[in-house]
Parts: sequence; structure tokens; C-alpha cells
Amino acid sequence: MPPPTTRRSRRRLPVAVLAAVLGTVTLGAPSPASASNTAGGGDYLVGRGISDVTGEAAETGMMGYSNFDQKTSGIHQRQRSRAFVVVDRSSGKRVVYVNADLAMIFQSVQQGVIARLKERYGDLYDEENVLLSATHTHSGPGGYSHHVAYNLSVLGFQKETYRAIVDGITESVAQAHEDLEPGTMSLGTGTLTDASVNRSREAFDRNPAADRAAFPDAIDPAMTVLRFKQGDRDAGAISWFATHNTSITNKNTLISPDNKGYAAYAWEHDHEGVRYLDDTPGFVAAFPNTNAGDMSPNLNLKPGSGPTEDEFENARVIGERQLDKAREIYDDTRPVSGGVDSRLAYVDMENVTVRQEYTPDGKEHRTCPAVVGASTLAGSVEDGPAIPGFEEGTRTPVASIIDALRIDTPSWLATCQYPKASLIPTGLLSTVHPVTPKRLPLQIMKIGELHLVAAPGEFTIASGLRVRRTVAERLDVPLDRVLLQGYANAYSQYVTTPEEYDTQNYEGGSTLYGRYTLPAYQQEYARIADSLREGTSLERGATPPDESGRQFTFQTGVVYDNPPAGKAFGGVLKAPENSYARGSTATVEFATGHPKNNVRRGSTFLEVQRRLENGTWQRLLDDGDWVTTYRWTRLNGLTGTSKATITWDIAADTAPGTYRIVHHGDARSLLGKITPFTGTTRSFTVN
Repeated sequence: MPPPTTRRSRRRLPVAVLAAVLGTVTLGAPSPASASNTAGGGDYLVGRGISDVTGEAAETGMMGYSNFDQKTSGIHQRQRSRAFVVVDRSSGKRVVYVNADLAMIFQSVQQGVIARLKERYGDLYDEENVLLSATHTHSGPGGYSHHVAYNLSVLGFQKETYRAIVDGITESVAQAHEDLEPGTMSLGTGTLTDASVNRSREAFDRNPAADRAAFPDAIDPAMTVLRFKQGDRDAGAISWFATHNTSITNKNTLISPDNKGYAAYAWEHDHEGVRYLDDTPGFVAAFPNTNAGDMSPNLNLKPGSGPTEDEFENARVIGERQLDKAREIYDDTRPVSGGVDSRLAYVDMENVTVRQEYTPDGKEHRTCPAVVGASTLAGSVEDGPAIPGFEEGTRTPVASIIDALRIDTPSWLATCQYPKASLIPTGLLSTVHPVTPKRLPLQIMKIGELHLVAAPGEFTIASGLRVRRTVAERLDVPLDRVLLQGYANAYSQYVTTPEEYDTQNYEGGSTLYGRYTLPAYQQEYARIADSLREGTSLERGATPPDESGRQFTFQTGVVYDNPPAGKAFGGVLKAPENSYARGSTATVEFATGHPKNNVRRGSTFLEVQRRLENGTWQRLLDDGDWVTTYRWTRLNGLTGTSKATITWDIAADTAPGTYRIVHHGDARSLLGKITPFTGTTRSFTVN
């Protein structure tokens, strides 16, 4: 259906106002001998890795929708980090590409991962040759930024979630490093037209005809697939496509990697037989985002709607459409040649003088200290709800409940941010305490013939196009060999074109550094591209400070756990039926402890086991699978009792036989001792 030109307001609880305003791994030894190996197998060394990055599965605010009421209560599927290392065998240069099932990559994560890699590998990996990106799922635990704006709805910094993310990403890179083998790459492109819709058509239509002509349906349908082989063996693929990872709404409280996570899981698990808890390398399929700032998967332009009215089914369908197209392109790729290289510079985005060749009016302009606009509070109403009293397109100050929270914006800054209705001058507040980022990492990575412009934010399709055109021109390469890699290395909200900015829809109100944010990016990426093309060194600029020592949290921890009366931890509270038909759902309950006691990264809270002919039990499924869920429920806060509810949607092709369900958990005593336990149901049959 054609996207409408107007947007409808949705209501949001007032408690979410301020949040919406601001919104140990053991690594293997280095393998220098591998890097110097030039015997057969291709022009590259290729390695892949995958690791768990799932944080706290209960009573932790979720990242993406800035909703105080959305707190984790279990796991639908685990979040994972997928890493690729590519070494140019002729030059010895190497690059690392990571895509993780996260809402964003914050500077805190980049700093943590780079520090861990340096501890193990010295100068082999650093900010310049490591690109970290996120799928932008909105169904994971938050609190892993070092900036207040992105931790506020989560009630502050969540140490265990941050640790799980940094450890998991580091581990995935280490696996890829150890997995390096002679290999080849090939590249293919195609179009996918039924997995996205423009959620900000009014703003998009303000763009010049040349921009609009590039996207006749107001979407970016391009999919690019990079295929990896080790010798004659398929090793993995990266499939870039622009759509928000928001099929699942802010009513959900189960951790999920959403549509892109489903696509990766289905390719790895269903098609390639990967089992994540096995310690053997397998096919790695990453589904990163590009310039998805105005691309929604909710095809009916309302949360959780389109192509169906069920949010999890939508995630599956939109994910499956990406998967099917990716596999089609994968089978029709052509060999890639060329070296690998990368450049990175830190840029003070609040203080860029933009030269006239990059501005729409041909005059010099400046970016501004960050300001959150009133339109930010309207929310992206197609993907998430809005706050009462706020509408997109707001260009004047709003008199409402927010007055009690408003911080005066100086007139000079309001003028600089015009026509934004300035609400919170986060850039000025950050001089006291980090609220939003100021100095951002801008990176371009070359992988053979493909060039990734790593962008620390959410670029609309038109803004991404302009950056790609700028970089392609400076590098003298075809436009389709330059991709805007969004959600990379840091996060600074949205980037719109100046024309889109003038509408002050949600995306424009969330463009922090003013009307000329995009031209500033074009100018700085051109400078980085020049260095990459000429092979010269690039002054990186001042590194952003490490703010880890200034973090705080208002989230309470676990005091103690108790099982219900008459039960032990792991005791079955609700037993399974004696038998189930295929296509039905098995539901069981256990006495449990709090999931915060142990996030069980790289492990599981549940197993579905099948009895083999020799009488032993074999794990069939775990909490990373699509057809299982683990949900934690507090029964009594005073006594510390809780239960785990485990469901298994029994697939139609499940083998008949005898099964049981196992729950793994951990309990905390009043003195703080944490003890693991396991509970097992009686056996049952599937007919």
C-alpha cells in the first residue's frame, strides 16, 4: 500500500516523558603465522565468529522505545554478536566487521571492546580497523551507554548487561581471529520491496527531485550480500538491508533480536545446522542495517501491524523476506578483488564549520551543540507510541506537562537549531555530565571492492544517499560499492537532510546538531575518503573521554531468593501433559531464582531434551530458539519467591518420541551466595 503523507498521534504514559526527551573472556593466542601464510586458497584470510551478548533477562529496562514500563521478563531468543576478520594476504592489512543483535553500539561499547582487544592482541586491532555495528533491535536490555540520555528510561547504567555485551563482542572477534583460513569473497546485489515502508513520507517529499528519483517508492530496496568462503567451504555472509528492527512493539518484555535476528537464526540454525551451544565453528549470517532512519517494517504504518496483526509473526515474516532475498543474491554473487583498509577520525559534531560546497544554499554554515526537539516527544508513531500533547512537525515551544522539565535553551542556540522547537540543550548539559555525545567516530572501511561508511546514528534513506554519493565520488567507485553502515561505533540519534529537518518530524527533532548535521557529515567523510584513496595517514583527532567512572544506577539488585513453600529451587510447579500433538504448545513452570544472579551468557535457562534409543537424553532446543520462551515472574517480593514459565511451540515436523523440559537457574541466599540449580520435568510424548 502507498505510504500516507500524514501521521497519526499516539498516546504515551507521562512517566516516559523525560526518557523520551533524552531517550571476562579467555582469548586464544594471536596467530601471526596465519597472517603471513600465502599458500593457496585465495587472496584473503577469512575468519568468522559468533557469541552471546544477552544481558539481564528480568527487571531491566529495555533499550529502544524509551518506555519506563518496558522491563525485561525473560527470553524469546538470545542476542548474538557476529564477527568477520578479513586479512589481505598481499599487504598483511586486516579489518574486523561486527554486527550485533543490539539496539545501538554506544561509545561505551566501542571503548570497552577495543580495550579488551588491545589487552590480548596489542596493536593488531584498534578503533581504525574494527567496525562495530548493531541491528537496532528494540527488544533487548538497555543501560549499557555512558550517556544519561540513553540510560534514563532504564534507571541508569546496568553493569552486567554492559559486561555481557562487551565480553560477547570481544569473544566473537577472538573466534574469528582464531578461525582465519585462506579464503575468498564474492559480492551480489538485489532489491527487496516488501519489507519496508517510509514512515516519514511528508519529510522525504521535501527533498530535491534527484533524491526522490533514486527512490521511486520512497524506500531503499537495495540489498547487498557479501559471501565468504574458506577454501571450498561456505563460511558465512553479510546481508545489508534498510529496515527498522521494530516488528516487535514496546508491549513486549521478552528479549528478542526481532526481524533481523530471525533472519540470521533461520539461515544459521535451520539451513546450515548451526547449534549455538556447540563449541564448533559454523556458518555465520549477519543481517545489518544501512540507512534505515525512516524505514519501518510495520507495513500498515502502525506498531505491530503489517503484514499481520501479530508482532512476533511480523518479525518472522519480515525476517524471512530478508532471508529469502539474501539467499537468492548469495547464489548469484561474483568474486571480489582488491585489498582491505580503513580510516577513522573523531569529529566534534557540535562544532563543525561546513563549507559552502556541502550546503543546500551554497553558503557556509555551522553545526550546533546538541538539542533535543519537541518533535522527539511525538515519537515515531508508526513504530512506537507518542506522548500526549506532542505532535510531529512542532516548530514552536510547547506548553504542557513538559514545562516542569524544560531547560531553557539560549537564544543563540535556538537560532542555530531553527526551526527546531528546542526542548533540552543536551550539548550544554554535557559540559557538566555526559548526556549526549559530542565527539564521534567517523569511519570508512574497505573490504575488497565494498566500502562501508560507518555512521554513528540513524540516517534516512536520502541522507544516506547523499553521503554515499559524496564518498563514491571521492573514491571514484560506483555508487553501489558504497554502503551507509548505520548504528556503528557510537550513537547520536538521527540524521536527516536539511529539507527533511525543516518538517521537524520525529527524525528531524532527533537530529541533534542542527539543520546542517548531514552536510557536516558529508564534508568529514569526504576528508576521510581522500585519505583512504591516497593511502595517507589521517589525524584521528581527540579521543572521547572514558566516562565509565561517572556512571550511576537507580535499579535495585537481587536481595535474596526463596522457593515457594514445600518446593526446592528447580521444583516443578506446573507439570507437562502426558502427551502433546505436533503443532500444540507445551507449558511448564518451575520454582526459580532471579535471572540477574547469572545471565548465563553462552548457556541457557532451558532445554528441551529428547530421549534417544540408548536411554540417554539429548538437547534439542534451548532459550536461543524461535519456538521456545523463558519467562520469569515474581510471585512475592517480600519472600523473594519467583517462577520460571517455559513454553515450547511444538513444530509440525517434530519427530515423535519421548521428551522432557529442563530449567537451569541460580539462587541468591540472604548472605549473597549464589548457587546454581537444575530442575527437570517428568517425561512426555509427542505424537
